[in-house]
Amino acid sequence: MIRVLLVHEIRLMCTVMAVVLNQEPDIEVVGLATNLDDALPLAGQSDIVLVRSTLPDESALYFTRTIVKSNPAAKVVIVGLAESEAAILPYIEAGASAYVLAEDSVEKLIYTIRSACRGEVRLSPEIATALITRVAELAELARAGGGTLFPPPDTPPDLTPREREVLELIAQSRTNPEIAERLNIELGTVKNHVHNILRKLNVSSRAEAGAYLSRISTG
Repeated sequence: MIRVLLVHEIRLMCTVMAVVLNQEPDIEVVGLATNLDDALPLAGQSDIVLVRSTLPDESALYFTRTIVKSNPAAKVVIVGLAESEAAILPYIEAGASAYVLAEDSVEKLIYTIRSACRGEVRLSPEIATALITRVAELAELARAGGGTLFPPPDTPPDLTPREREVLELIAQSRTNPEIAERLNIELGTVKNHVHNILRKLNVSSRAEAGAYLSRISTG
């Protein structure tokens, strides 16, 4: 079951979205919030946090950074953006896992929730190009300063043998239910392992954790 927290400045819209999402057999809305103070305590109980981009005072961007830092296992999905680099890139840089445009359908929203929960990142070609360009710019700035954008860790993260097994399956794009079946453990136990892995690797998505495996394997 995908646990979803809805954060929207209009309570009525939260309620309407909750009714729609709760009709899906694999989605459960675990909380509704109209401001950050109400949302933050609920974020740790969620797999997906849907954040409306129109929260006052750019708080949606601040909230995204806060959730990614404090609850790396929760994926932030930004809702209601315009399809432009200026609108989308700040949220991607802040750690959002996905976004839904203002003109997208309910079906696209549900599809995005499921994809984000699986650790899949889906960007339009234009945004992907802009993101690659931005990474290249940051890497150049890092080199100019005598460093590197992605320095290797000094020591491999302290993963338990079971966490290492789970990480290897994450790198194979296995879902949580598939990992539970493969290792013959409870789904809740898998989620706990994934949470610990993301925290220890200091990454915010399953895709980043999987990419990290080759680095720690040679450490």
